[in-house]
Amino acid sequence: MLYNPEKPIDVQRAIEKFKYFVKHNKVFELSAKKVPKTYPQLKYAHLIMSWFALEYGEQLEYIKLEYFKKLVNPAIFKYDFINHKTGEIRVEYKSLANITKDELTLAIDRFRDYSSKEAGIYLPEPKDLAIIREIEIQIKNNEQFL
Repeated sequence: MLYNPEKPIDVQRAIEKFKYFVKHNKVFELSAKKVPKTYPQLKYAHLIMSWFALEYGEQLEYIKLEYFKKLVNPAIFKYDFINHKTGEIRVEYKSLANITKDELTLAIDRFRDYSSKEAGIYLPEPKDLAIIREIEIQIKNNEQFL
């Protein structure tokens, strides 16, 4: 579990957890999480899609395909796949790793606009490190819903 030392409730929860481990003679690990100075683009894209999924109440993979790729950015991700053995042509969608940095920037901007205007969900900019840190904590603590 991740705890934000700027939130008194998180500090109290961490102290209670620590006391429990000591009282019950449990082995535990205590480590600091480093906050990055910059947020890599691909990691940021996954973070905002995860936050959108959590807020919207859907699975991350569903949001990534149906909203991020199909609905908001089909021109970037959609392509025709041709099966060379059967000749079958079907629509497929590229992986985030297979698009350029500029395409991903455009896709992220479009998704942030869509999220705000159509779904009413604010997705922070990469420079909003405090908000991003809080979202990381919320996502980590609610992984079972993604």
